[in-house]
Amino acid sequence: MLVIYRVGFWIPLVGVDQTQLAEAASKASENATGFGRIVQFASIFSGGSLQQSTIFGLGIMPYITAGIIFQLLGQVLPGLQELKKEGAGGQQKLSEWTRYATVGLCIFQGWMWLSYLRGQNLVQPQFDQGSTLVVFYVAGFSALTAGSLFLMWLGEQIDKYGIGNGVSIILTAGILARMPSAIGWVVDNFDPRQSSDAEGTVGLVGVLLLAGGFIAVTAGAIIITVAQRRIPIQQAKHTVGRRVYGGQKTYLPLRLNHAGVMPIIFASSFMVFPSAFFGWIASNAQAGGGEIGFFGRIGIFLSEAFQNGAYPYVVLEIVLIYFFSYFWTTVQFSPDEMSKQLRDHGSMIPGIRPGPSTSDYLEHIMERITYVGAGFLAVIAIIPTLVTQQLGIPFNVSQFLGGTGLLIVVSVGLDVVQRIEANLLMRNYSGFLSGSHQSNGPRIRSARA
Repeated sequence: MLVIYRVGFWIPLVGVDQTQLAEAASKASENATGFGRIVQFASIFSGGSLQQSTIFGLGIMPYITAGIIFQLLGQVLPGLQELKKEGAGGQQKLSEWTRYATVGLCIFQGWMWLSYLRGQNLVQPQFDQGSTLVVFYVAGFSALTAGSLFLMWLGEQIDKYGIGNGVSIILTAGILARMPSAIGWVVDNFDPRQSSDAEGTVGLVGVLLLAGGFIAVTAGAIIITVAQRRIPIQQAKHTVGRRVYGGQKTYLPLRLNHAGVMPIIFASSFMVFPSAFFGWIASNAQAGGGEIGFFGRIGIFLSEAFQNGAYPYVVLEIVLIYFFSYFWTTVQFSPDEMSKQLRDHGSMIPGIRPGPSTSDYLEHIMERITYVGAGFLAVIAIIPTLVTQQLGIPFNVSQFLGGTGLLIVVSVGLDVVQRIEANLLMRNYSGFLSGSHQSNGPRIRSARA
């Protein structure tokens, strides 16, 4: 399935001048313009690169976006909340609506992308006029929408016949597919004679720093991803006849990074808009010629302040990461619901009264550990930017030192390892019937054992 997924990134759209598109996207990425930020952000989730406009150009992101939208609406719309409580039937209905929303998002994003290509004169002349323009748009809409829906279907097939979590595996495969090009840049620009890294080259010290930073950041991401705050739980004793059940001591695991990678995704997507907007104002002010007015100078100042890596840009991104960390944790984790479930199952936190006191205690704990988790996400998010700005390393290399892509790869990799281990245990477990070729006596003794 993953091989088929990668093949689709080499099938171009009809009418797009791939050479000019690659040059425009490369220049935009190097100059860190608003479009460059969009290119970098979209490339993470499309699995490929907007430098080559192919039938899988939108990637799996429309399906992920539709799922996030319905997940957020499920917290505020009573009708969706009731569907979630209906079990498998309700989930099937939500999945159907998510697919319909995916089609709408594909058409909207496809129209934006095709319109941008035409506005930048990246469409071949024979497809940019008259009836052939209609062919260009129809073929583009159809190919991009069909490509995203096909990837959605591939993810569902991996869920059904593979080890599960198919959409995340497809997303991870697209991120890892860019690693060979990053390693190739380091190899091509490596100069052991350089005592300090000059512009466009990397010395021995730089390579060691890149390798050490990659290992350290990956190890830290793994530790924080699996880190838990364990709340002790005491189960009540129940007497049924002459037997006593319960009374065991367990724990409630609260993840340190409960929001996962979502705060970085939201913060990065929001930061695209001020960069693009202020960059557009600055370009219009400079393109007019003559003296630049007051508002033009303000636009140029804000454009420079919100360039990728500038101090105001980094500060605002950190603030947004903290905000969305608390927001997403509030959406996903309900202390009142957790307290109610503990009380219904006859469990309690030692020293805390059931009911509102338990809810307040869990909320207080989540606020404190979310603060630490958001700080970790902020550090991970700004590492690639700082490496690119301070060391002159291209973004396609520094992105593996942190950011959204690294967190996705780490979390999905840990999940895949756990699923593989679970499947191995199921297949290697012989069970009580391992002695079926023996007499009844040994089988009974084996079962008792």
